[in-house]
Amino acid sequence: MEDKQLIISLEACDIFQGKLLVLNQVNLQIQAGEFVYLIGKTGSGKSSLLKTIYGALPLSHGKGEVAGVDLCKLKPSKRYKLRRRLGMVFQDFLLLNDRTIKDNLVFSLKAMGWKKKSEMLDRVEEVLGLVGLKYISHKFPFEMSGGEQQRIAIARALLNKPDLLIADEPTGNLDPDTSDDIIQLILKIAKEENTTILFATHDYRLIDKYPGRVIKCEHHTLIDGVIESRLNTETLSYSGV
Repeated sequence: MEDKQLIISLEACDIFQGKLLVLNQVNLQIQAGEFVYLIGKTGSGKSSLLKTIYGALPLSHGKGEVAGVDLCKLKPSKRYKLRRRLGMVFQDFLLLNDRTIKDNLVFSLKAMGWKKKSEMLDRVEEVLGLVGLKYISHKFPFEMSGGEQQRIAIARALLNKPDLLIADEPTGNLDPDTSDDIIQLILKIAKEENTTILFATHDYRLIDKYPGRVIKCEHHTLIDGVIESRLNTETLSYSGV
């Protein structure tokens, strides 16, 4: 069977925060349409890894490519070219409370360079349909529940049809039932849209309930193939450095 396209490829990468080495000799490959958990204690390097992947931290040691963009050659002035290939969802929804949902999404499309109003409105309707909120575009964020707001944040992340969706603790502010709804939605998107998902979380309950590939930042290294249980933590297999 032919290998799928690699969306993330890191080879022998040393990841720094300033002059501080955070992760040593990172090797990571994630294919198109793959769903991958990222775990690790606070300060273990998760945020630094994510920032390297979306271009907020420079990569000067090793080889790295994300969505076809060479991280080692990525200039700060050209980061927007990488960002337009990515979608990002965070713990905080980061919606503009003085604008309707439609206006929030249109604002984001304009920032991405979209020009035609009819095309923008069509895309807004399309992504709201993907997250199951097609008929609430007239509402303001403060009129919606936390789960609904996170669905809107996911819709916003999908606007430019990203190759990679980075979800950084997207259920951190949500109750367990709503967290389940959000991860089910993200898994559905990964399957139906062939979108690669990198899902950072501290909620091991989700990993128990929705198993998948897990990578872990630990002891300045990246371990691949770790299965974490909230009842019994066990490393089944690993590769990495």
